[in-house]
Amino acid sequence: MGGEEMAETGDIKIGVTGAAGRMGATLIRQVCGTPGFRLAAASEMAGHAMLGRDAGELAGGTPLSVAVSADTGAVFAASDVVLDFTLPQATPGHAEAAARHGTALIIGTTGIAAEQQRALARAGEQAVIVQAPNMSLCVNLLMRLVEQAAALLEDEYDVEIVEMHHRHKVDAPSGTALGLGRAVAKGRGVVLEDVAERGRDGVTGARARGAIGFAALRGGDVVGDHSVIFAADGERLELTHKAASRQTYARGALRAAAWARDKPPGLYDMSDVLNFT
Repeated sequence: MGGEEMAETGDIKIGVTGAAGRMGATLIRQVCGTPGFRLAAASEMAGHAMLGRDAGELAGGTPLSVAVSADTGAVFAASDVVLDFTLPQATPGHAEAAARHGTALIIGTTGIAAEQQRALARAGEQAVIVQAPNMSLCVNLLMRLVEQAAALLEDEYDVEIVEMHHRHKVDAPSGTALGLGRAVAKGRGVVLEDVAERGRDGVTGARARGAIGFAALRGGDVVGDHSVIFAADGERLELTHKAASRQTYARGALRAAAWARDKPPGLYDMSDVLNFT
C-alpha cells in the first residue's frame, strides 16, 4: 500500500513494536487498511534514528498522529493488542510489559532461545500471548498437513526440510522450518532434537533412518520459501509454500489479534487461532 492514503478504522487498538523495520511497516499498513482495527501506538529501540517520526509516514502513507516512541510501557498501555515481530532479545521484555498491562501480545519473532521462551510462558500466566514461527494462514495449514503426512508415512520415508530467505535473515534454520520439523516429529511421535540433522559437510556416512534433515539457503530478497520432502524408494512427496509478500504474515497477525481479545491469559499458537485443536 506504500504511498496510498492510510485511514484509521475500527475499534481494536493495535500497537506495533519495531515500527521502523520492514515487517513493522508492513504491519502498520495492514492495520490501517483493515476494517475493525486502529493503530494506537508504535515503538522502536532507544536511540533509533526514526524515534519521533509519524508511524503512518514511516510506513509510506499519510500521517496518523502516532509518533514512534521508545517507551514500550506506553505502547502496551495504549493498546488492546500489540504485534511483535522484532528480535529475540527484545521479545521477553515485551512479554513482561504485556503481563504488567494485561495487553494481548502477538509474537512473530523467531530465534527464541530456551530461557527467553520461559519468560514468554511466565508472561502467559497474566496475559494472552499468541506465538507462532509463522503467522501466515497457509503456512499453518501446511504445518497441519505435514503432521498428518508424517503420521501416515513411516520412517522409511526420509524427511528433508529446505528453506530459503533473503540475505539479511540472521537465524538458521528459520523458525518456520523448525516449526515444520516439530510438526513432522509430532506426527511420528518423536522429539525433534533427538532426530534433527541441522547440517552436513564432508564424509557424513549414510543417512540415519528416521532423521529429519534441514537445509537453509540465503540470498537476494526472498521473503520465505519452505518445502518438506518425504522421499522413499520410487516416489517423493513435496509440500511447499512460497511467500511473495510479508503481507501474508501481517494478515495472520491481525487474525490472531482479533481472536485474542476475549481469551483468558495463556500461551497460545496459531493452531488455537485457526481452531485446529
